[in-house]
Amino acid sequence: MLNGERLVTAAAGESGPSAAGMTADGTAETPAAVPGAGMVADSGGAAGPQSRTTDIVPGPGGVMTDEVGVVTGDLTLRTEYADGKVTVRVQYKDADEWYAVTGTSVTLADPAGLDAVHGVAVGLLNRPEG
Repeated sequence: MLNGERLVTAAAGESGPSAAGMTADGTAETPAAVPGAGMVADSGGAAGPQSRTTDIVPGPGGVMTDEVGVVTGDLTLRTEYADGKVTVRVQYKDADEWYAVTGTSVTLADPAGLDAVHGVAVGLLNRPEG
């Protein structure tokens, strides 16, 4: 046992993580200790800070922000998750400053919902045709 998990050895002729506890018919015998299994792409893990970013062009009314009021033109939208909250921010494309989109800082119980929240924000704010 290693850290409470039983290590599974590879079948004859196989070695290393490529076998990962699989039998010849493709069914797993037991969970295998494979380095990197269950990794999350964002640094900080599943509950740590995460974000999604998309370039947008808002409609004629622009996007209302807490810091500077309405912003218009080519923007970058970022949806951030940290400490159980999600916040949507925008910046002028390729600028340094980010501005919080008014009314978008809310509690998000499950960070797995970040993609859905980002998709809704992009759907509401990206209006390149007006």
